[in-house]
Amino acid sequence: MKISTRLAICLLLGLSGAGRADVWSESVELEINGQYNNAAKLMDPLLDQQPSNEFARLRRGWLNYLAGNYNSSQTDYKLALHANPLSLDAQIGMTLPLLAQQRWKEAAVFSRQALQVSPWNYYAHLRLILAEEGQQQWQILLDHTRQLHQRYPADATVLVYHARAQLWLGQKNEARNTYQQVLQRAPGNLEAQAYLQGDS
Repeated sequence: MKISTRLAICLLLGLSGAGRADVWSESVELEINGQYNNAAKLMDPLLDQQPSNEFARLRRGWLNYLAGNYNSSQTDYKLALHANPLSLDAQIGMTLPLLAQQRWKEAAVFSRQALQVSPWNYYAHLRLILAEEGQQQWQILLDHTRQLHQRYPADATVLVYHARAQLWLGQKNEARNTYQQVLQRAPGNLEAQAYLQGDS
């Protein structure tokens, strides 16, 4: 039996359609419906009363990012990181608005800080890969994705970036093989499909 994405999220988060129990549930409902600014505003009274509420700060940072309020998102993540310098959520979260603003070097700094604490954290590596691509560091990207693929061999996303690096470095045969591996893991991947169809 298939269920809608919205219903699946509600079930996962323990939300019922009958009503919203608290500000957190209401914020999640608004996020599900794409009302990111309204969802973020629900965090304001909580942070006015308790500026050190780390989860509210992280949540508002995420929602501001989704809404395209990148500077506000950075502020929230910075304050969360100030409150808890060990927070991987804040360090990795901080990369989102920076990447959206194409501030590749700064995003790479926060990714590497997270990796100092958690060396094979998937999301920190993925954000660093995006920063490397943004800076067109193709050989670095190639080496990085090769290492990450060894740790996450079932992942298709890492292989997509590996193939892109191969193409930029003129390794067309290798890229074709990599895109074939992508389709083994994600048969619907449009980028791999398009390349292999155009290359045939």
